Amino acid sequence: MYRIVTLLLLFVLFQAKGQLRTLGFTLQDKKEKITLPFELHNNLIVIPVILDGKIPLKFILDTGVRTAILTDRIITDILQLPYSRRITISGPGGQHLISAFIANNVSLTIPPSLSSTGSSLLVLEEDYLELKNHLGIEIHGVIGYEIFSRFLVSINYERKEITFSSGRRFHKPRSYQEFDLSVEDTKPYFYATCTLPGGEPLNLKLMADTGASHCMLLHPETNANIIVPAKNVHGSIGRALGGNISGSTARIESLAIGNFILEKPLANFPDPESYADTLRSTTTFRNGTVGGELLGRFNIIFNYAGEKIYLRKNQHYRKPFQFNLSGVTIHATGPDLNNFELSEVRSGSAGFDAGLQLGDTLVRVNHSSAKNLKLSDINQILNSKPGKKVKLVLRRNGSEIKQLVVLRDDL
Repeated sequence: MYRIVTLLLLFVLFQAKGQLRTLGFTLQDKKEKITLPFELHNNLIVIPVILDGKIPLKFILDTGVRTAILTDRIITDILQLPYSRRITISGPGGQHLISAFIANNVSLTIPPSLSSTGSSLLVLEEDYLELKNHLGIEIHGVIGYEIFSRFLVSINYERKEITFSSGRRFHKPRSYQEFDLSVEDTKPYFYATCTLPGGEPLNLKLMADTGASHCMLLHPETNANIIVPAKNVHGSIGRALGGNISGSTARIESLAIGNFILEKPLANFPDPESYADTLRSTTTFRNGTVGGELLGRFNIIFNYAGEKIYLRKNQHYRKPFQFNLSGVTIHATGPDLNNFELSEVRSGSAGFDAGLQLGDTLVRVNHSSAKNLKLSDINQILNSKPGKKVKLVLRRNGSEIKQLVVLRDDL
């Protein structure tokens, strides 16, 4: 399953290149709150957004993003929205140049009654992130701080519902535990106790990142006691503007948030040369992040104004943390996103041992035609449980071949 790392590099852009006007969202019709359903794809929250009152889009709700980002420039071109300026920045490693435009005085609406006028929008010249290809659904952008800074945001991962409220009459629900939240440079941080194999408990500063699908990401260079466990798997751990981010994935002993203790969670440890520029460019110190795979085990209330976060464990709390059991990453392509190509086959994985190759396309998965499946369906089958046998029909160099993959957990 592909793990999308938060889009940190984009957000530095706004500090370095000038001031953008953000007027913020408001609740319409004198409402105190609204609740709407959301889609959950690869641990990422997807909500509807209407641009300039005309085009319905889908955005990822991301606590790690400062200003709304549109990944598909053709949409603003269709609307003939003017750009105030063009910006060029470098990606991780300083090699890959990224171009983007600033559109001002944009109207954004989250139906039915959350809207913003006069906002600014960062428009990527190209879809560098390829979110739709990695999630298998149409994704047009990312939005975050403009919403979290104005409302109490309650995320119910069980019911897949999100509530935006003014917070004027808020009282902590009895079933939730309260924790301090530090909002620095528009991003939310909290402290948790992390125990690595053979190590002492570490009190770490972590960013709560709803825009990252992984469980945890830890930076060894921030603490000498953050050591990559001996048993780990190296490969691609995510994607940023400059491309894939490489690193190691391993299990740690536990992560404790107050009285909540999560056993044997997965942690990513990025390679310094792959992620260093992104890390250095942030103005706030942190030891790492926690993403949707961990956050989704709670129902959460974000209170940026009061600098508090409230957690209640949900039905997913005790679900085992499961590493990619097939060892393959699949890319959805085509107009309907129903052409599935293997974009990575991890060396030594179950898929590698079964003979799967980079560039293979899926024809059938067990008894189902791949054309009738969604990428999320395929990922669920390929990560069902260790020991499960999955029959695949693949197209390679114009021929169809059959392969049997026996899923296993390499961690």
